[in-house]
Amino acid sequence: MYKALPYKTKQFFFVLIKLSIVIGAFYFIYNKLTTNNNLDFSEFVSFLNKNNIFSLKTILILLFLSILNWILESVKWQILVNSIKKTSFYEALKQSLGALTASIFTPNRIGDYGAKALYFTSLYRKRIVLLNLIGNLTQMTITVLFGAFGLYFFVTEYQIELNLLRISRFLIIIVIAFGFTIIGVKQKRFKIKGFAIEKVINFIKNLALKTIVYSFILSLLRYLVFSFQFYFLLRVFGVETSYFHAMVAITSMYLIASVIPSIFIFDILIKGSVAVYIFTTVGVNEFTILSIVLLMWILNFVLPSILGSFYVLTFKLPKNKTT
Repeated sequence: MYKALPYKTKQFFFVLIKLSIVIGAFYFIYNKLTTNNNLDFSEFVSFLNKNNIFSLKTILILLFLSILNWILESVKWQILVNSIKKTSFYEALKQSLGALTASIFTPNRIGDYGAKALYFTSLYRKRIVLLNLIGNLTQMTITVLFGAFGLYFFVTEYQIELNLLRISRFLIIIVIAFGFTIIGVKQKRFKIKGFAIEKVINFIKNLALKTIVYSFILSLLRYLVFSFQFYFLLRVFGVETSYFHAMVAITSMYLIASVIPSIFIFDILIKGSVAVYIFTTVGVNEFTILSIVLLMWILNFVLPSILGSFYVLTFKLPKNKTT
């Protein structure tokens, strides 16, 4: 039906879709900032002002870390895409920010896969989805590795009482899920993001080793940047703690929050709840930690998505070529 429509009608619907995405993203951001039951926005702004967060030095440091965070993400995406199609840094940045805006209200940022794929012709789209999957898997691997060490030290350092019955049930579920995964792989029915696991494995095997290594290195650097930004905010808000003890709590928080399925716009609620549990255990005020989580969300997702809205509005579908 879409192909049968007149050209001007297609253009009208295309512009309408882009406007809907941007308006939807802005509405969700506004709604999340103004209807937070756990943190009143006016009190939040007053708290920031009280802690001198708006000083030029603090603002420059926070913005620098946020910009560096997305530069690293864009460089990682550029390197991954270069394995199949030469792409400039600017194009990778545009695709990353535009996809962020388009996926901000989709479950687990699933919309990011489709949004990035739309920047390429149909010849590349399936491989683009797989490359995006690899980029996300490398970031998740870093989160799990650091989080596992952090959670171990957190449990032992603060003598957290664990419910052994719940843990055993959880481990049994993991073992069963792993067993079904193995069976699925052998039967070639198991799929990741709609792709047979065998195709995913073969695709990874055919990638240059340096591409995967660079992806891991950039994921690590990005993790260190935004975790340090969290630590820096702790210090700004007067939390006296060593970098090691702060990282134990921060890495534990990111691990737990990352394994909980969520709609991306509610990511702040999940991280907020997890952060409150983790950091109140180590003696940090609840209002302080909620303010830090909200500020991290604004710096690393709201501001980039506002920039990304420009790329959504100016987006044009690529023309398919026969070669």
